[in-house]
Amino acid sequence: MSDNLSVLGKARAEYKPKLPPSLRNGTLKVLINSGKATKSVRDQAKIKELFPNTYGVPILTFETIDKKQTAGGPLNVGVVLSGGQAPGGHNVIAGIFDGIKAVAAGSKLYGFLGGPGGLVEGKYIEIDRELMGKYRNTGGFDIIQSGRTKLESTQQFDKCIEVVKKMNLNAIVIIGGDDSNTNAAVLAEYFAAKKVGCSVIGCPKTIDGDLKNEYIETSFGFDTAVKTYSELIGNIERDANSARKYWHFIKLMGRSASHIGLEAALQTRPNVCIISEEVKKQKLTLAQVVSSIAKVVISRSKAGKNFGVALIPEGLVEFIPEFGVLISELNETLAHHGEKIKSLGDVASMTKAAGKHISPASATLLKSLPLDIQLQLMLDRDPHGNVQVSLIETEKLLIEMVGKELKKQSFKGKFSTQNHFFGYEGRCAAPSNFDADYCYGLGYAASVLVLHGKTGYMASVRNLTKGIKNWVAGGVPTTMMMNIERRHGTDKPVIQKALVDLNGKPFKYFANHRNEWAKGEEYLYPGPIQYFGPTEVCDVTNYTLKLEHS
Repeated sequence: MSDNLSVLGKARAEYKPKLPPSLRNGTLKVLINSGKATKSVRDQAKIKELFPNTYGVPILTFETIDKKQTAGGPLNVGVVLSGGQAPGGHNVIAGIFDGIKAVAAGSKLYGFLGGPGGLVEGKYIEIDRELMGKYRNTGGFDIIQSGRTKLESTQQFDKCIEVVKKMNLNAIVIIGGDDSNTNAAVLAEYFAAKKVGCSVIGCPKTIDGDLKNEYIETSFGFDTAVKTYSELIGNIERDANSARKYWHFIKLMGRSASHIGLEAALQTRPNVCIISEEVKKQKLTLAQVVSSIAKVVISRSKAGKNFGVALIPEGLVEFIPEFGVLISELNETLAHHGEKIKSLGDVASMTKAAGKHISPASATLLKSLPLDIQLQLMLDRDPHGNVQVSLIETEKLLIEMVGKELKKQSFKGKFSTQNHFFGYEGRCAAPSNFDADYCYGLGYAASVLVLHGKTGYMASVRNLTKGIKNWVAGGVPTTMMMNIERRHGTDKPVIQKALVDLNGKPFKYFANHRNEWAKGEEYLYPGPIQYFGPTEVCDVTNYTLKLEHS
């Protein structure tokens, strides 16, 4: 055991993750049942054309049988952590480690360093029992670190083949989000076409919660991350209700979907929570979003309550139709006139110059924004020359614009504010018991898929709200989740993101209660994640899962 573990860390190191029945006693008593042929969520003909060797394979489930199975010899497996961190990644690796060791004691697990780039470059370490013991039930990806290298070129794939052959690998498990698992599917197809003889398996990871479907009920890390944020939000709510003098605007991670914001709202009951998908569906303008918040501020002030808590999703501005048009037009304008506009120096001159090249509506919107946001939109660009939306301080933007709206309405109350951004605080938290168990099960399921030589699959553990004895482990074809999207001017096969379902039970529950939460102090204070004690306290999952599968 590592000497630098805290008291809690040492206790957590002794935790034994629970497994569903079909994965218990190692992978020695597992049979794979195949179902019907599958198809992609959309663009079936195109996806089938791009994945001729891995498309259409059946969904797999595991069942316990009496017949003992072995691998016919030790397995060599490589593992990659890809993309942003999420609580539980170390337990996925632990599940793979224990699973392949159960099949054959001489099996070896290799961790590629720094993400997919480590796979391409052949940089790795062997994960042995001593090293694995230091990281069980811990947060973070620091056992081998992560990276964001995309696997998409033939040159990269051929380098991967060289590494596979040199290391004599039976399989590679890629732990990542939708883009990472898309890359894993493309790599699996390439290996199959080249008859490399190495499986590629994915595991569903992202705290954003947007990698899910009927068979992937949730991505790992979401449960822990939102519970971590919700503890902090609950603390702020209690402070707000104690001091009664501040409005707290809290931006939460989740650029492409509002699952984090919605779940945090269900756990804490704030006075305001904006859901990006609803904003987009209703085609709300920025002014309308601002006005909706101002109405709550005014209503509470009239009741003598000059305080409150508002949750803001990180990617809100991209879901506001007029803001999306503005960003698109600015991207085009700055691509052709950027140097001239930037040379003007002061923000007002730059805004005026940019306004000549964009639509009148976009020019009006740009001019209405706070000066620092105007500057950010014109100066902060990514390597492709596009606006870095994730860097826009949306919470500060709304604070300033709500303040202006209140002045326009001759507001007589007080609007003192505090701004927060909760993001990195949740990505490497020690996994909840749910995530610790779920991740370990995903890793073990991946080892079973490896044992049977399956490729192009994502490990799956479902039936998650029915108690672990009813959890169902298996594998889902990654091509089943794909569609074609336009990326950087090219049609690409990608896993379809799961946005907040405005007809789903979690959103409907929120929508039915938000007016009540806006008026009063219905705050819930979740407190810190509990690891020890009654199962109803320690093993409870999140509201989103419970409501979706009730």
